[in-house]
Amino acid sequence: MERTSLTVVALLVCLSVAVVKGEDPYLFFEWNVTYGTISPLGVPLQGILINGQLPGPRINCTSNNNIVVNVFNHLDEPLLLTWNGVQQRKNSWQDGTPGTMCPIMPGTNFTYRFQVKDQIGSFFYFPTTDLHRAAGGFGGINVHSRALIPVPFDNPADEYNVFVGDWYNKGYKSLKKILDGGRTIGRPDGIHINGKSSKVGDKVAESLFTIEAGKTYRYRFCNVGMRTSVNVRFQGHPMKLVEMEGSHTMQNIYESLDLHVGQCFSVLVTADQEPKDYYMIVSSRFLKQAHLSSVAIIRYANGKGPSSSDLPTPPPENTEGIAWSINQFRSFRWNLTASAARPNPQGSYHYGQINITRTFKIVNSRSEVDGKLRFALNGISHTDADTPFKLAEYFGATEKFFKYDLMADEFQTDLNKVTVAPNIKNGTFRNFVEIIFENREKTIQTYHLDGYSFFAVAIEPGMWSPEKRKNYNLVDAINRHSIQVYPKSWAAVMTTLDNAGLWNLRSEMWERFYLGQQLYFSVLSPARSLRDEYNLPDNHPLCGVVKGMPMPSPYKA
Repeated sequence: MERTSLTVVALLVCLSVAVVKGEDPYLFFEWNVTYGTISPLGVPLQGILINGQLPGPRINCTSNNNIVVNVFNHLDEPLLLTWNGVQQRKNSWQDGTPGTMCPIMPGTNFTYRFQVKDQIGSFFYFPTTDLHRAAGGFGGINVHSRALIPVPFDNPADEYNVFVGDWYNKGYKSLKKILDGGRTIGRPDGIHINGKSSKVGDKVAESLFTIEAGKTYRYRFCNVGMRTSVNVRFQGHPMKLVEMEGSHTMQNIYESLDLHVGQCFSVLVTADQEPKDYYMIVSSRFLKQAHLSSVAIIRYANGKGPSSSDLPTPPPENTEGIAWSINQFRSFRWNLTASAARPNPQGSYHYGQINITRTFKIVNSRSEVDGKLRFALNGISHTDADTPFKLAEYFGATEKFFKYDLMADEFQTDLNKVTVAPNIKNGTFRNFVEIIFENREKTIQTYHLDGYSFFAVAIEPGMWSPEKRKNYNLVDAINRHSIQVYPKSWAAVMTTLDNAGLWNLRSEMWERFYLGQQLYFSVLSPARSLRDEYNLPDNHPLCGVVKGMPMPSPYKA
């Protein structure tokens, strides 16, 4: 009897150790970031490649996987990569923005370590330093559901990443010089699809993807451009929308879809037409006095015949086009019965029944400061410091760099009165907040929030007022991380600030981001507990005034 008891105890101890030590799977990547000659629009220029590729390597992973990416910087400039849409739970140390991390210096490497915790969906990475986004350096992050979690559509025959966006032929260093000189970079020169561009009838056009008759394919689209919204469509093939920025959607059918800067979605396309070549078309939206487009060939295996020059009609432009696009936004609905990263249905979180704790009403503006172009939010045009703000907070040195809440929660000043300073907002941990983006300009905007997803509850023309809340979708708005704001319009989103850290709220129009249209939410846990936020990683580089300072007491469980 005694021997049996000891055996049972030993077995239980072993099982306990296995559970404690058990972790979700790890995926390891080694990336070499270099310059290389690229020609997205046929004009050779210096671009940024990862492992010699544009687009860069794809991170193909599963919900809760641990991702380890060792990045070697072979550029002659500092570098950071951010993981657009990955929430980095408790871990803004890995977010890859100038406010949270010291850059990877030339000739050195840094290993990012993060977990795609409780997420599925289509995301992308790109460089946040200087104007590197204009040079490439982007790639896909595809987060799949775990095997035991049902997905609301059959497995496709294959899935393809499609990166689309505008492009400039000046080169990123020339563009940076223009912005530093106080001027705008102006309109782009064209549209690329996966770093290439073609026109209808090009004799040397290669097929982008090959498909087989009767099969269904998943296309993960992301707009990685600098400033231009686009419309995507397939010749002769409708699209079934199934996922948008990490949320399963109601599966509506669309002939064309608008895709704004920084946004991603997934569609299913069935190869059910005559086997031959067909065009995928990507065209610009809301660009005054300019219409840019590019095509790519989708080829049926064993198909015969070239693509027809008869392209599907693009959506309308100008005022009519804005109304068309707003109506399309309103057609997007969260699939309340689908499971997300966990087996519970997406609709089990009743966001519309939570009381709003705080409202931020944010108005963007364009103006000049000392004769140079600047962009601002509520009159504050953000500027970075030599020491990342997250490190300054952690080391207790914030007074050297910034003041919290320099920007008011609600716009109160003259649009032409702009202060250039770090824009850091205090966000109370676990508050349920409403963010209103009001765009009084004549150009479309897109915003993204790191560290979170939010419910995109409304977009309407005109100016926001509290009575507009009666028009909110409080039942099945898409849970996502970016939102477009049309000219002379507003957009409203809601989220719970339950992810401790320092998180960038930014314009995805990179000229605007570079010249100040961004802020950081500082969400601190009063408990200073590892339950809420991880400690500074051992491999995290130190820079600025915190370099050489004594390490703070670490957070405890």
